[in-house]
Amino acid sequence: MRKPASSRSDREPRPDATLENVAENAASEDRQLRALCATLNEALALPLDAFVIGEPVALLAVNYDGNTRRGLVARCRRQDGTEHSVSLVDVQLPAASKATSQVAAYRQWVGAEPALPGPSSELTRRRHKVAQEELDMSRPVDLVVLTVKESSARCRLLGSERMITLRATRIWSAAPGEIVTVRPNRQWRYSGHPYLSGTIERVRMEATALGLTPLRLSAMGQWDPQEQYWGEENEPLEDWVRPIIERGLRPMFEMEQVLPGQDPDDFDSDMILEANELKARGDYQGARDILNGLLEADLRCLDAHAHLGSLTFDACPQDALKHYEAGLRIGELSLDADFDGVLPWGCVDNRPFLRCMHGYGLCAWRLGRFEEAQALYARMLWLNPSDNQGIRFLVPEVAARMAWKAES
Repeated sequence: MRKPASSRSDREPRPDATLENVAENAASEDRQLRALCATLNEALALPLDAFVIGEPVALLAVNYDGNTRRGLVARCRRQDGTEHSVSLVDVQLPAASKATSQVAAYRQWVGAEPALPGPSSELTRRRHKVAQEELDMSRPVDLVVLTVKESSARCRLLGSERMITLRATRIWSAAPGEIVTVRPNRQWRYSGHPYLSGTIERVRMEATALGLTPLRLSAMGQWDPQEQYWGEENEPLEDWVRPIIERGLRPMFEMEQVLPGQDPDDFDSDMILEANELKARGDYQGARDILNGLLEADLRCLDAHAHLGSLTFDACPQDALKHYEAGLRIGELSLDADFDGVLPWGCVDNRPFLRCMHGYGLCAWRLGRFEEAQALYARMLWLNPSDNQGIRFLVPEVAARMAWKAES
């Protein structure tokens, strides 16, 4: 009889306890598989969105035909409507799916790695599409904006991984990561892709509703204010420094940085750098296309939010604020309400989040939202006391309610 694989890293999902108990209580491998099949079909809310070799499918059922060598079989439906059976081991569920741990437990039980490797590039992975019957045209629809063009936006149906293209007036004013509530007008398909037109009734930023996995925080030891440079000994400490020193030792973290499509062995594969090069050559639309593509692949790419904000800042701070806020709020999903740690600039993966905070503060200041900017800057100094971004030089002007100037 097979047992759960014994070798695993701390980052791998632990076997689902229910499945483990089912397997242990069955007398033979055949009975184990029959029990596992029944338990999974009862536990999984089928049908489920899934992937097989990077292709989107609907997982319809888990079957067992008595062949212990083959094990459990998944019946899947492709987007063209055809149905196929594959080994359950070859089925990959979205990371945010509640069923992921259960399928991972079965994979461990057969001795496989608990998770399949992802596709070579999230930018090229095919996505699930909204089916005609999934939209109630008589009521408003909530869509998560992923990427924006002049008259359309690539969106995800809120609460699912289903994709659709929205055509609506003023859609260009929405930012990736925002949620738009749309009063539907017409639904159609073109070249196999679903489209929706309608009137936007509401636009909001609500990171907790996006269904995103929070970015991982890696512990980096203790941050000690006594080891920092606060000026010459005979110089008085600035007011903002005193509570930081008095607080003493604090835990230090580095926030996970998501960069879809990056090849870790090829530094030149960094698409943020490519976008910056296009911007430097005056190709702003090309830069936007790259950054929007990154966010369509994964809204947690905070650097894409930050750079979209910088592209818009000079012309329209209201729109830039939307981009910076999306990155800020998504990053905040990783921080508890009582988070008291340090996110130092020296840990390079913290920089996208800190850039989003900086940009948001500048936009708030420029728009005359002084109290908001002042509170955000105080928080930034607490999170990154070394202040590599020069926030301490902005605080006095914001506190004095001085109007923002480009040279500041």
